[in-house]
Formats: sequence, structure tokens, C-alpha cells
Amino acid sequence: MKAFLTTAFLLAIAVFTIQGVMAPATEGGYDIGDKVEDFSLKGVDGKMHSLADYADSKGVVVIFTCNHCPYAVMYEDRIIDLHRKYADQGFPVIAINPNDPEVVPGDSYENMIKRAEEKDFPFAYVMDEGQKVYPKFGATKTPHVFLLDKEMVVRYIGAIDNSPRDASGVTETYLEDAIAAVAADKAPSPAKTKAIGCSVKCAK
Repeated sequence: MKAFLTTAFLLAIAVFTIQGVMAPATEGGYDIGDKVEDFSLKGVDGKMHSLADYADSKGVVVIFTCNHCPYAVMYEDRIIDLHRKYADQGFPVIAINPNDPEVVPGDSYENMIKRAEEKDFPFAYVMDEGQKVYPKFGATKTPHVFLLDKEMVVRYIGAIDNSPRDASGVTETYLEDAIAAVAADKAPSPAKTKAIGCSVKCAK
């Protein structure tokens, strides 16, 4: 039975990966050194959240993620750990669901609330209603990371680490290294990595 479930999960990953390849990627978006425009998005707590809320922080970790994608699910605990570790150091996480719930009902606002309660998310989890924010960032995957400094300038774009399927197999902590660099007023290296995950789902 365990082997069957493992096979089914891997097949699900393959399906979502294929969908990610077939779906058109967002062109353009923010690059390293670009200042990010503020936004106001509704969170699972019923409140509106914006980058202005983090004016006293040293930076913000913006992660585009969702409920349904196997890759996003595999990273949930790591994202929780990242927020708990770095929020007190001045780098809180804000997670944005970029998917159209009409295309993927599992990513509806109501299901976001359920997932946040199930996992006890300690960070803001907000919905990109109308899908107006993710194209500005140029996010194409879930998860897709954008590390901002205190001036809301993009300093790192890409993956959280180099082992999506297995947290115990991580040998490169891209995001954590980038946070350490920004905290030390240095340029992250690498500043960009390839985001691995499911494609952002839209009706276009």
C-alpha cells in the first residue's frame, strides 16, 4: 500500500511538472535591483496585507505558493521553519497564492483558510485575487521566491534550496544564504536560481 501511495504521489508530481512545461511562462517581471511596487492582498485572517506592513523589517521574503501543487506542499514545512527562524531577525515571509481558483478549485480562498489552519501557518498567506500581482513579479512557479531588502528592492529570485522532494537532501540553501548576504549588506551569490515547481494556473 505504501509503495502504491508513493507511486501515485510521484505520478502527481510528474503531471504537475508536465503542466508547468506546457503552460506559458510569465514574461518580464522584476529583476535583481528593481524596486517592488506595493500591493494590498487579502489574507486568510480576513485582513488586507501589504509590503508597507513590513516597513520596520530588514527585508521581506515573498514566496508565491499554493495549496494543491505537490512541490508547494513539500516545501510547506520548510517555509514555516524559514519564517520562524528569520522573522525575528527582520526577514518575515509573506506567501502569495497566485492561482486562479476557477481553474484550480483547490486553491480557492476558502481552501487557503483550511490549509493555513491545518498547518498553523505563522506567516501571512494572501490571495492574488484577479491575478494582478504575480505578473508584475514575473513569478512562474509555485513555489517561487523573491527576497526583498528593507527598501523593497529585489535581491534574490528563484528556489528555496536545491532539493525540492527531500528536505534531508538539501546541500545548497539558496534563500538562507541570500538572507545572510542581505543582512550583511552584501550581494547574494547566486542572485538567481531556477525555481522548480508547478506552473501558475490561469484561465488565459
